[in-house]
Amino acid sequence: MVKSNSASRLFSLNTKVILTQTDTTVGLLSQDSNRLAHIKSRPNNKPFIKVYNSLESLKKDGKRVPKKQKKLVRLAKQTTFIVKNEAFRVASYPLNSNILRQLTWTFSTSANESGKNFDREFCQAKADIIIEDRNSLEEKTASKLLRINNKKIKRLR
Repeated sequence: MVKSNSASRLFSLNTKVILTQTDTTVGLLSQDSNRLAHIKSRPNNKPFIKVYNSLESLKKDGKRVPKKQKKLVRLAKQTTFIVKNEAFRVASYPLNSNILRQLTWTFSTSANESGKNFDREFCQAKADIIIEDRNSLEEKTASKLLRINNKKIKRLR
């Protein structure tokens, strides 16, 4: 089921905020990091995780994975990587949605106010588009967080 607060069904997704179940937990997705920062009441200089729908999208965006870690990134599930202070994840969304298929990448954050748990009313008020299936939205554990380079892997979360 898709709910939209927009008057037009065919709108630009670049500035919209989407509330949906991600591969790990309930998330707010957008290509506009400033809107996400405003919703979460967090500083604009604190970066968001950039989620790509495929490895090809990651390459097209100019991101480089250290040669020794390419297999790890390719096979990883529910894992976020930090390379040169940029966080990214390659993940497919569990919901079969035309809207999500249109986006090759999005900024992602957990669907809550900073430092608080998931609150459906808060998220519905802030999201432009809500995508959910019959299983509804469920808060689960966050992704693993690994800092990688050519020499080592350090688990941060």
